[in-house]
Amino acid sequence: MTTSAPPLRGKTLFITGASRGIGLAIAVRAAQDGANVAIVAKTAEPDPRLPGTVYTAAAEVEAAGGKALPCVVDIRSEDAVAAAVKKTVETFGGIDILVNNASAIHLTNTVSTPMKRYDLMHQINTRGTFVCSQACVPHLKQAANPHVLNLSPPLNMEARWFAPHVAYTMAKFGMSMCVLGMAEEFRKDGIAFNALWPRTAIATAAVKNLLGGDAAMKGSRSPAIMADAAHAIFARPSRACTGNFFIDDEVLAAEGVTDLAKYAMVPDAKLIPDFFI
Repeated sequence: MTTSAPPLRGKTLFITGASRGIGLAIAVRAAQDGANVAIVAKTAEPDPRLPGTVYTAAAEVEAAGGKALPCVVDIRSEDAVAAAVKKTVETFGGIDILVNNASAIHLTNTVSTPMKRYDLMHQINTRGTFVCSQACVPHLKQAANPHVLNLSPPLNMEARWFAPHVAYTMAKFGMSMCVLGMAEEFRKDGIAFNALWPRTAIATAAVKNLLGGDAAMKGSRSPAIMADAAHAIFARPSRACTGNFFIDDEVLAAEGVTDLAKYAMVPDAKLIPDFFI
């Protein structure tokens, strides 16, 4: 009796913001299949407020059974992105999956938003997603089942999602608009472009530092739920699975996973719903 190989064995993923949080969780889940992962992030030195560097993330990927390429990159730099893509292709022979996870968040109203923060969010979220997609597409066209996954919300154009933090919402929706447009632009090439967003808050440094500290963490699910949902999406045929705005629990339900208790940071805690849903 033969068993099928894990779907991501030998595949190469290019993941931005992969030194911690959801990006790292997706990297480690892929590594469990025996994938190659380019860890693309800015953090080279430890920061007391933010756990993890590209090097500690690479060690976790390799411990999980994958191969890692740590890349210290600020995705605001087109040249740095191009160099990281080139190094990834030289190291692993191509790119099968791009995960646009890197993101900046500053939840302030219009008058209280410094333009420096506005620029940072748009340069990392929207522009960074565009730059990385642009750089990876030529290589994705050569892949057998190419996927691009943006960690961004459904395009829910309701004023309540804009009013409290117009600048942040526009920057995140810019990532989602890349999905909307690029899914159709590259449909003929068989490259899937999809978005993935959580139903609930996810226990990341951003949630802890910006959304309520330990109390918010208790009402969150672990990044593993996003990693498992992403893994399920990557296993689907790219030509038949594109242009979707997925929610984590709906992806897992389609895979037959409906008991999500294992993802709770605190058993039976009241979960905090995420933005945009």
